[in-house]
Amino acid sequence: MKALLIGGTGTISTAITRRLAQNPDWELYLFNRGNHKDVIPENVKVIEGDIQDEEKAAKLLEGMEFDCVGEFTGFTPDQVERDIRLFAGKTKQFIYISSAAAYNTPPARPFITEGMLLKNPYWQYARDKIACEEVLLEAFRKQDFPVTIVRPSHTYGERFIPFCLESPKGSWPVIKRMMEGKPIIVPGDGSSLWTITFNEDFAKGYEGLMGNVHAIGEAVHITTDEVLTWDQMAQAVADALNVEYRPYYIPTDVLAALNPELSGGLNGDKRHSVIYDNSKLKTLVPGYCADIPWRVGVQRALHTILNTPTCRPEDPEFDKWCDDVIAVYDEALEKAKEICGLNQ
Repeated sequence: MKALLIGGTGTISTAITRRLAQNPDWELYLFNRGNHKDVIPENVKVIEGDIQDEEKAAKLLEGMEFDCVGEFTGFTPDQVERDIRLFAGKTKQFIYISSAAAYNTPPARPFITEGMLLKNPYWQYARDKIACEEVLLEAFRKQDFPVTIVRPSHTYGERFIPFCLESPKGSWPVIKRMMEGKPIIVPGDGSSLWTITFNEDFAKGYEGLMGNVHAIGEAVHITTDEVLTWDQMAQAVADALNVEYRPYYIPTDVLAALNPELSGGLNGDKRHSVIYDNSKLKTLVPGYCADIPWRVGVQRALHTILNTPTCRPEDPEFDKWCDDVIAVYDEALEKAKEICGLNQ
């Protein structure tokens, strides 16, 4: 069977590329700009181009047909409309990566199934994903476009470790603070339940959906069944580093007020406890099991991060912002205690 991944070298798609490259049943092509050739297995064919340039992309894809096309770079409706034009009649299945952030937020209940309505008033990224899904489902209904929608929750790999609040440059500045004995800011009280999936586990579920006729016209999320609090996850990182975990809890609304850019990712996603029901995935992909627990994934990621300079981008501005916010919040707490007569 022949598959094409649009992208194929990102956090999620790299694991899928590696997995499919090891499966003799798949002949794999990637369509990307060729910026990360070092992570592409030798037996994977690369169509080098920019999918955003529809005219040139059409020429590069001329005469080609696929059993499955996976889209990892579509974030807005105009981009998936382009994909429909490019691949209608050229693929037996089109798998679109959406987001679990598309589910009704805040959730009416913490147990999430694919049947829940889609709504996120807090995060433009999630609203755009919802709009993309609507375009693709309309094409499925009216044009028989063979779409499968996949909704990942938080997915990570060997090159970074997610935290509830991290630098725009990634997780290393937070890890560095932990190693230096500094407190790290935790939104809320760290007790929200969350699901973090290792990309290799995600790839297993994704591969099972590829070429799966029962997945056409369906939406399905792929996550681990392991559920942890943000505190438990950060504590596991501290334990792996053999350092003290020093959380500094600040209400999410306060953090969003101090940095409005945080509002979407926090209020529109990480703030709320969620537990994903993977029954639908396991029906479509019998035997699916995510078997890389957080503590193991953390160990693997830290080994890579600590031994790979490119995984450790510095961000002194973020570090100073954390120090300043903690100092201001400490001062505000002392002032509040004084007002309430607690310092007497």
